[in-house]
Amino acid sequence: MKSPLAIRRTLRNASRSRDIVSALIRYGFHDVVQELGLDRVARRGLNLLRFRKPKAPSQDVVRVPQAVRLRQVLEELGPTFIKLGQVLSLRPDLIPPDWADEFRKLQSDVPPVPFEKIMAELEAEFPGKVTSTFQSIEETPLAAASIAQVHRAVLTDGSHVVIKVLRPGVRELLETDMRILSFLADFVEDHFSDLGYSPTAVVEQFEKELRRETNLVTEARATERLRRTFADNENVFFPKVYWEATTEGVLALEEIKGILLSKLKEGDLTDEECRNVVANGTDAVFRQCLEIGFFHADPHPGNIFALPGGKVCFIDCGMTGHIDPLTSQHLADLVQAVIGGELDRVVSTAIALAGADPSIAEDRAFRADAWEFISRFEAESLDKLDMGDLLQEFFDKVREHNLSVPGDLVFLIKAITTIEGVGERVAPEFDVVGHVRPHVERLVKRRYGIRALRRRLQNSVLGYAQLLEELPGQVESVFFDIRRKRFTVNLQHRGLDELTNTVEHASGNVAHAVFLAAVIMGSAILILADSIREQPGVLSLIAGIGFATAVVLALGRVITSKIRRWRS
Repeated sequence: MKSPLAIRRTLRNASRSRDIVSALIRYGFHDVVQELGLDRVARRGLNLLRFRKPKAPSQDVVRVPQAVRLRQVLEELGPTFIKLGQVLSLRPDLIPPDWADEFRKLQSDVPPVPFEKIMAELEAEFPGKVTSTFQSIEETPLAAASIAQVHRAVLTDGSHVVIKVLRPGVRELLETDMRILSFLADFVEDHFSDLGYSPTAVVEQFEKELRRETNLVTEARATERLRRTFADNENVFFPKVYWEATTEGVLALEEIKGILLSKLKEGDLTDEECRNVVANGTDAVFRQCLEIGFFHADPHPGNIFALPGGKVCFIDCGMTGHIDPLTSQHLADLVQAVIGGELDRVVSTAIALAGADPSIAEDRAFRADAWEFISRFEAESLDKLDMGDLLQEFFDKVREHNLSVPGDLVFLIKAITTIEGVGERVAPEFDVVGHVRPHVERLVKRRYGIRALRRRLQNSVLGYAQLLEELPGQVESVFFDIRRKRFTVNLQHRGLDELTNTVEHASGNVAHAVFLAAVIMGSAILILADSIREQPGVLSLIAGIGFATAVVLALGRVITSKIRRWRS
């Protein structure tokens, strides 16, 4: 018998499945519902809820492009699906580019939660300590998104902060939605094999990202890490985290007094301040991406404050990316190989970055596209190289060949192209490409500079020295095992399984044939002996049984052999 918790979970899944099916059908995706079997899944538990068949879409709805209708479905289904669409908008390697463009319009702004419910969440996060933690909290929210709501507050020590509070029930809703998405991903992976990527892997990655964004301690740690990184830069800031007022469901950050770039109007900043904002913002993002290896993955205008003098402050560090040293080296290899027009190095670097099968290096279409990619940038020098354009073009070429690119590398490309877009919006005349040249030069120097070559040479020499140092001991160990008769050699034969099976089958046939021949010869001798007896009959009966047995065994052998061949 199911527990009450399991029953409630089943009903919640059924109710949510009904919402998903209804939304898809209303927006004209009835064929998708049937193809994925969603109607059958939903009906399993929906009889308990008196599920009614949703209305068919109107003709006006059907005329709307599919990408627009799907974006509307995601908005209607709420936090999980809005966030899924926003993440997919960063992954045009997984969905068509026009769909990615449409998903970028997804807005997570929703009607605010009543303040009484926000206070109930705060009481749950700070049991009995709300009044001792907060001196006051403004009831009117600064922003209300699908996952969290933001309010101004004052701590008991007088610090002015903004608090980000998860919406009531959002974790339970996300958990239900993720179970349904996991089921759908498994179904799609089982029935569609030519997608070029794994739906279950995408959903697993999305679930990790969602768990990070709904654990506000993770965002607090990312903010604190970036704040420490830029502590020596007076032009770039990240808000201070107030840990005494931060939990998994509440994040308290320093209130920033500035102008959000998304709300910037003509005349708010001087021309010089606009140029400083772009310079400081691009410096910060390129340093994070190409030097630090830990970066704010969504530096759009709504996440950047302009401060007096053109200084900048980044907020909302819930989405971050990591670039490991090896990937950073591959990026340097890509830049150097493109500028030098080295086709083989570009191909090998692309294979390394995408984790692809090395055999694709011999694919003529792939090499032709790689050469076309090189021809676009070969004449450039580091002075004029547009890193964002280079990486985006590379990404597009890789995607055309159904090669997967690591999510963090996609986030890096998105971060660089986003901040370049911010530069074009705030100060169109500013030379972003020339300004970020030092960051690209440092990336290449770390890989190919004299110091880097000396470091690699030293590491190689140390490695060989260590090998020589350990060699006598290793040789002594081998001879010791030989003297003790513990030295063994294991040979592994490859490709002999089929030959072994053939030999075994042939030997079995021979043995069977010999046995049958013996039975037949014995039976014949018994018949001959019986014919010279005075009272024949008994030996002939035994001989007949022998002949019959031989026939049955022979037929059985033939039938068994036929079945074995059919199965193989």
